[in-house]
Amino acid sequence: MDEDRRTLISGGAALGVAAALPAALPAAAAPSMPDRLPVPPLLFAFRATIEIGTPIELGASGDARKRVIPITGGSFAGPDIAGVVLSGGADWQSIRADGTADILARYTLRATDGTPISVVNPGYRHGPAAVIAQLGRGEDVDPALYYFRTTPQFAVADASPHAWLGRHAFVCTAARFATRVVLDCYRIG
Repeated sequence: MDEDRRTLISGGAALGVAAALPAALPAAAAPSMPDRLPVPPLLFAFRATIEIGTPIELGASGDARKRVIPITGGSFAGPDIAGVVLSGGADWQSIRADGTADILARYTLRATDGTPISVVNPGYRHGPAAVIAQLGRGEDVDPALYYFRTTPQFAVADASPHAWLGRHAFVCTAARFATRVVLDCYRIG
């Protein structure tokens, strides 16, 4: 046994790692890592208008105020999909002392072909105190005046024509109104 191999074997824990590594590639065959990876495009997937009910205030818990906002219906449409938002979901929010809303919405979509699509949609909403107070009073506010973004994940049957939803990452820009939330959802390419 040559000296290098004996050193590797006597290394104990290193043996498993070293045994799994292939022989070194010649310098010409080794791939080089670019300084910057490609920036993914955002591809419009759909706009959803989600109807909401009156918030249910749960009170303070830990360092945040908790509330639940019922989802009562709605619709969505985009180039490759459309349908309705089913009632029965909700948006569970934790409002931090600084006014930031940690959002976790769970609801179900039904595509026009009948396919049910489960959505788990976490995100954040924050902005200047005066703007957040206007939203709290149910006033319509220009969405450019506050930050409201979510990152939905979709669960849909593999055999569905909408299975693409479960195989991509998405980001939404959102707006809050008195009786609805509007989401423009983009697939990250």
